[in-house]
Amino acid sequence: MPSSRRSRVLGTVTTLAPVLAQTAKVVAGDVVDRLRPGGHAEAVPDVVIEEPAGATEYARRVHATGTVAASPAEVVALLTDLDRVHEWLTLHRSWRGERPSRMEQGAEFTQQISLMDIPAQARWSVARVDADGFELRGTGPMGITVGLWAAVVPTPAGSGVRLDGALDGPPVKGPVGLTAVRSVEVALAESLARVAELLGGAEGGARLRVADEPVLHERTGALLEPTTPVVIGVGQVVRRTPDLDAPVEPVASAVEALRAAERDAGVEVLGRADLVYAVPSASWTYPDQAGLVASLVGAEEAGTVQTSAYGGDGGQLAMNDAADRIVSGDAHVVLVSGAEAGATVAALQVQGREPEWTRQPDDAAPDRVIGVDRPANNEAETSVGLGAPIYVYALIESALRGAAGTDEAEHRAAIADLWARHSAVAAANPYAWDPTARTAEEIATVTPANRAVSDPYTKLMCANLQVDLAAGVVVTSVAAAAALGVPQEKWVFLHAGASATDEWFVSERADLASSPAIAAAGRAVLEHAGVRADELGPVDLYSCFPAAVQLGAQALGLPWQDPARPLSVTGGLTSAGGPGNGYGLHAIATMVPQLRERPDEVGLSSSLGWYATKHALGVYSATPPTRPFAHLRPTVDRPSPRPVVTELEGPAVVEAVTVGHDREGRVEGVVVSAISENGSRVLLRCEAEEDVTLLTGTDALRRVLRSESGRLVLGDERVPLPEAPAAPVHTTLDGPVAVITLDRPRVRNAIDARTARMLERAVDDVEADDAVRAIVLTGAGGTFCAGMDLSGAHRGEVPVTERRGPLGLTELPPTKPTIAAVEGSALAGGFELALCADLVVAGESATFGLPEVKRGLLAAAGGLLRTATRLPRAVALEIALLGEPVSAQRLHELGLVNRVVPDGRALAVALELARQVADNAPLSVRVGKEIIDAAPTWPADEAFTRQSEMASPVILSDDAREGVAAFAEKRPPRWTGR
Repeated sequence: MPSSRRSRVLGTVTTLAPVLAQTAKVVAGDVVDRLRPGGHAEAVPDVVIEEPAGATEYARRVHATGTVAASPAEVVALLTDLDRVHEWLTLHRSWRGERPSRMEQGAEFTQQISLMDIPAQARWSVARVDADGFELRGTGPMGITVGLWAAVVPTPAGSGVRLDGALDGPPVKGPVGLTAVRSVEVALAESLARVAELLGGAEGGARLRVADEPVLHERTGALLEPTTPVVIGVGQVVRRTPDLDAPVEPVASAVEALRAAERDAGVEVLGRADLVYAVPSASWTYPDQAGLVASLVGAEEAGTVQTSAYGGDGGQLAMNDAADRIVSGDAHVVLVSGAEAGATVAALQVQGREPEWTRQPDDAAPDRVIGVDRPANNEAETSVGLGAPIYVYALIESALRGAAGTDEAEHRAAIADLWARHSAVAAANPYAWDPTARTAEEIATVTPANRAVSDPYTKLMCANLQVDLAAGVVVTSVAAAAALGVPQEKWVFLHAGASATDEWFVSERADLASSPAIAAAGRAVLEHAGVRADELGPVDLYSCFPAAVQLGAQALGLPWQDPARPLSVTGGLTSAGGPGNGYGLHAIATMVPQLRERPDEVGLSSSLGWYATKHALGVYSATPPTRPFAHLRPTVDRPSPRPVVTELEGPAVVEAVTVGHDREGRVEGVVVSAISENGSRVLLRCEAEEDVTLLTGTDALRRVLRSESGRLVLGDERVPLPEAPAAPVHTTLDGPVAVITLDRPRVRNAIDARTARMLERAVDDVEADDAVRAIVLTGAGGTFCAGMDLSGAHRGEVPVTERRGPLGLTELPPTKPTIAAVEGSALAGGFELALCADLVVAGESATFGLPEVKRGLLAAAGGLLRTATRLPRAVALEIALLGEPVSAQRLHELGLVNRVVPDGRALAVALELARQVADNAPLSVRVGKEIIDAAPTWPADEAFTRQSEMASPVILSDDAREGVAAFAEKRPPRWTGR
């Protein structure tokens, strides 16, 4: 396996459970190839160094032996220099408290080391230090004792070095066992290889060795965690005149932008990247753009990540993910880039030419892809011509005007003024594609050069995709920034990031004029960063069309018509340019220098994809954050989606209208969105002359539209839009507990296709939200759930979803602790939903059962499967074969129901239990649940070993130490989940 691919495999492995990651490394890594069964490294043939006498006092011990092309004095000088321990000892994480600069006989110090990738404190005493090496004795967590030795002898080639590690104590003999000592063995071999690199000039030393210690921020005096993410360099490229003799491809521009970012940082850093992110180009497709960039900048060993193929949220999403990986300690140096060559491609096409650019193999792929990608449009939207952003955003613009209650001329003037202000910003931006300041009148007036596109938009209100632009950002940990010597005046911190999605298909949104997802993400990042919207400094709201800016401003509580409150730092996607998926990186690269100049300000950048569908936000400042960075995925309080039809049957209130024009200015058709009395949305495409005249000759918004004798008729009065149909699923947050309620009481909360989709989405949301620690599933109206809606199924509306399967849940239940609060009946699919929960609380008159057998069906949504494992066989067969209901009390006696409570109290008691779960250590809860779920599938002879592997990270975790300390100090614990 090539070294770069092996490194990427190891990078992927580290996303698994830490213990399993280390075990996999034993098999996969170059260093581990030198290890042999039995816990010993293969000795170098011409070097024999005896085991230190003190090591035999420990229950488990391992060692690594090798040669170094340096004198013994040089080797010992490095090994005993505590200021350089982070450069070679891979067990080292950080120092705690005071320590000497060099090892001294009898000295004591505290070090955070890594056991199985889990931080653990070791309190060391220097038992010996001399010209031959050192001996350290120490204590670790949970009664573990540790020892570390280095022995150095002269050899003809330089020095022979032996490193020994030893562990003892009850946890080592029990749950931690062999996996802990194996992780030490791997670390010693890796450490010895690093010593050889440092002193012997071995290849492979390009990776940055970072001291995992707090970093002092000189301007504020803040002591920063070493994994605090910080932007150290930004770069942009604009190529306004394509070179058609030697066309520059996107990936070359991306590298150019990253080299500019490296110059901005003032240090050589690209080749030291741990991760390389790419926002995919829309003008030329690279299956593994990140890998290509990594190879071109000399970071072949870096892991690679790409955002989804389509979506302007990619730039900020990549930054959020990169910062998250830095905080977790998975990376210290990260490169993020994106590039387009739309202008070059367009110019070549005019000449009838195709670019001759890099073509990667079809099976080329990055290590990881992040982001959400689905078809952009449903069938209804496609059928009326809403298949491109220009038409969809124009329709949203009309809906925004209708919600604001302004007339056409007033609204057109307002959005033209907004775009004029954006153009003025672009005029001062050296990297803007079109740095021309324009007046509102120029932008709003239709001319041959500024044609009408889709009302109310002219060409100068639309994103300009035919641009050659690139942006690159270098993000590091503050420890890496300090190690690289980047001046702190260059540092801009990522305070918080968030991502969320709105209702995917525009036509199904309850309200075209609002974005619940931006509102939720905005609240989350601002609260985490400790700043209000009116306190923000530079702001860049994604600006493909004026509607996007208005949606963002409204959701965040920012004024969009105030000249004193600019909402773009670049000039927007019309003037600065709309480089495919990558505009967000240009916003960040432009904002960073502004924040350096005004270090007390806090900036916000937003990105979005498709039709204001998927969103990513980030908060930045040159002042350090008061809380660790978090990539937040807040639960979105989405209203119920609207059903959509394409036939007007009965009256409907006009919500939005847009008129499409061809390149000659002729009307191509009118698209209307109207809301019927039952709350569904009607999409119409009108091309008949009399219909076009009706809809363009007057302001149709908020007027009733009817079809009479095949012709459209508008009412005179303006009326409110009908509400969306009631949501069949609601999600509410009670602190760290999410309550998901099935709300179709008229049909006893039976699950139809729409309800299944909403239940799946509700569960997806709360699973992604790190603030949610436990879930309660319940039903409205005094009943839990009657199972599948048979009437809907008879119509062909089967409640099976893409990810979570039957009923929107039963194929893939939540991973977070889930409690079912059951009142009334939980029959058929209702019982199957309850069986997906970890705990069940039931009212005393609640009943459960699988009556499918009475209807010629089968409980194949998990009912038979789960009763077979959770109930005695005879009872499971009785439920399956008779189809009769079983009381809550009987199931309580059998252990399936945890609590039987007075009727009406199930939800309250379930919430009490959920809060108790949420109060406990999150890592302990998660792993405990995983062990209980997995244990029945383990072979008896492997069960205890597998349990130990899963339990070890918890036993050695920060939370384990915190729990013990809190108990001793008689205070509530402060969990971190680490």
